[in-house]
Amino acid sequence: MGNGNDLISLINSNYYKFSKGQKQIAQFIIDHYDKAAFMTAAKIGETVDVSESTVVRFASTIGYSGFPELQKALQVLIKNKLTTVQRISLDSDIVNDKDKLHKRILKNEMNTLRGLYETIDTNELDKATDLIMNADKVYILGLRTSSTLSNYLGFYLDVILDNVKVLNNSGVNSLYEEVIRIKETDVLIVISYPRYSKTTIEATKFIKGRNAKIVAITDTESSPVHNLADASLLAKSNIVSFIDSLVVPLSLINNLIINIGLQEKDDIVEYYNKLEQLWDNHSIYQNE
Repeated sequence: MGNGNDLISLINSNYYKFSKGQKQIAQFIIDHYDKAAFMTAAKIGETVDVSESTVVRFASTIGYSGFPELQKALQVLIKNKLTTVQRISLDSDIVNDKDKLHKRILKNEMNTLRGLYETIDTNELDKATDLIMNADKVYILGLRTSSTLSNYLGFYLDVILDNVKVLNNSGVNSLYEEVIRIKETDVLIVISYPRYSKTTIEATKFIKGRNAKIVAITDTESSPVHNLADASLLAKSNIVSFIDSLVVPLSLINNLIINIGLQEKDDIVEYYNKLEQLWDNHSIYQNE
């Protein structure tokens, strides 16, 4: 199946075919997808007054292998569409149990990090590394929350390479002015996570049209920048109440930095030796 938007379209287009019970489920999902994404089949059935088996059959009727696959599609929709206010309300049931809330946040991070451990594509990582190493100039684009990741990546790549530019978010016009001279021999590293920035997507399409290479760091294959990329590095992010967690994307970026650094190890050692002398001369760090 496709992404969450496809799911809602699918439900709407088949609505007239559903039985009475299936229509109740369909309407609940359309109206309350933010809650349905985190409810069991039994809970949805109880809420709309149908059996759990009816909910399971509903998932099969619209083309999913079972309810868990339908729930995953709902969670994709959540990540793309949920407003900040709706995100805050997701924790309303446990807001009075702070211990439970914080342990759940950490457990979610651990599970998602474990998912990256099990699925990281080292071949795609090597492909991205080669594109970056062979580029005349490396541009890095990440807006809104992703700007934290782009600045972090830019800081360390600037240590390794001498051709790195982090694109600033000081306005759409200035962004295009910064990339107007991008060439086929350049590469853009685009970092994009839900809720996906429209400016990021449009700028990536513009750069793709200039025939530059694209390395995408994003969450899933359904991301709008995935199909634009020559190499795509996937790491899922978590919704943590009203904030977007950057723990797992940051871990993937660390792997990319290290992968590039391994090819420039001697230069990095020389660079940091010079920096250490400079730091000592100017007392940058507190010495014991």
